[in-house]
Amino acid sequence: MRQIILDTETTGLSPRAGNRILEIGCVEVLNRQLSGNNLHFYINPERESEEGALAVHGLTTEFLSDKPVFAKIAPEFLDYVRGAQIIIHNAPFDVGFLDAELALLGLPPFKEHVDEVIDSLQMAKEIHPGRRNSLDALCDRYGISNAHRTLHGGLLDAALLAEVYLAMTRGQNSLTMDLAGGEDEGEGAGAMELAPLAQVIVVPAGDEDLALHEDVLNQLDKEVRGSCVWRFEPPPPEADAAAAAPAA
Repeated sequence: MRQIILDTETTGLSPRAGNRILEIGCVEVLNRQLSGNNLHFYINPERESEEGALAVHGLTTEFLSDKPVFAKIAPEFLDYVRGAQIIIHNAPFDVGFLDAELALLGLPPFKEHVDEVIDSLQMAKEIHPGRRNSLDALCDRYGISNAHRTLHGGLLDAALLAEVYLAMTRGQNSLTMDLAGGEDEGEGAGAMELAPLAQVIVVPAGDEDLALHEDVLNQLDKEVRGSCVWRFEPPPPEADAAAAAPAA
């Protein structure tokens, strides 16, 4: 599977207000491995950045003045993303800007050039409901260093998001089915194969976690007026086998 982790930087918050894309960063992932075949553009947006946006990305009008306009990089960009699964954090924002840029060139919307677009922010909200799910927060949660990130940048943010996305979806690579073989390929064709398991990080419960768990068990004991089932340990397999064996 070919996936592209994509991020943009813009002159402001809304394409409807005339804001434009000034940076695109793309990181390619092939079969859940970073390929190194990345794509990065600085783009002349042909306008000033709003003050708030400039504080985020730090790309000045002077720096961008000799960079290509979007129309010049569009063919290479679309060839690169064509047919791929695209992962974007807060996808409606970036896709809205990409659609606006493509519309100025008389081209179809972004989603018509790619296989599908996945919003990693929405995915994170489903996995971690009620928690902060910004890229920085997810980096902290998954132990991904972003100490070098003083300003937002298209390629830097895409690279961080690639690591976050692979961490969030680690369990999806635990099992695959190989059904491509035909009957004439011999015994075992079409059988299910286990893919290599990703490394599982085990975080032991701390004293605070154990105390909270004990509070829950105490509350359950109170409700059942005794000891809840969670306080009973199952007998070892040997004891089950001995109890089931007929008397001699």
